[in-house]
Amino acid sequence: MRPVIGIVARSEENENGSSMLYVFEAVRQSIINSGGEPLLLLPPQDLDYYKTRNRDYPEFTIEEEKRMLKWLDMCDGIVLPGGYKLTNFDRYVVEYATEKDVPILGICLGMQILSCYKEDIEIVPIDENHLNHKQESSDGVSHRVDIKKDNILYDILKKDSIMVNSFHKKQATPNKYYEVIAYSEDGIIEAIQNKKNTFNLGVQWHPEKNYLDDENSKKIMDALIEYSKNRVKINK
Repeated sequence: MRPVIGIVARSEENENGSSMLYVFEAVRQSIINSGGEPLLLLPPQDLDYYKTRNRDYPEFTIEEEKRMLKWLDMCDGIVLPGGYKLTNFDRYVVEYATEKDVPILGICLGMQILSCYKEDIEIVPIDENHLNHKQESSDGVSHRVDIKKDNILYDILKKDSIMVNSFHKKQATPNKYYEVIAYSEDGIIEAIQNKKNTFNLGVQWHPEKNYLDDENSKKIMDALIEYSKNRVKINK
């Protein structure tokens, strides 16, 4: 049975100034190629998620929470993808996945959102003393990442360093709920893990972008699907 993988929608504004919620094709396709069934997760509130400031999101009503839970309960795994804006829906999904032990993979902004779990932590810009982590082309890799041992990422890749792509201007900050398990060669946090969960992993790079061409990226996406399959077996 193919596990259902929820993808949290991202908010953006198109060239005509209209707000939209979207999913990157690379995320959807990598889930399908890994053996999963993608399901787009949309926030339930009747408001403009792009134009509303983070501090102005209202609390979820009981009815809105019921609607969110209906969709989240269908998910065997979750991807928290890259993007440009953190929302209250992101926080709700992270708390749900952590409390229910649903496999979750945070990518780029998604990893930074994971690092905010249960704490009001600021996602801070990368200063000028670091490498350029915003590569121009979507092809190839940008820099090295050094991976610690005794964690889920090392177990998946069996390597203590890899080359990755890089498309971010901000960085995660430490959180007592997460262990930092990888750094870039200039000291930026590149991967985190919540060891209390079966699969709760955040990576700063984009494994979905070069899934078909990079062995390490494929292993990460495939691991999410495998852990999600195990959850299907347990729940059935």
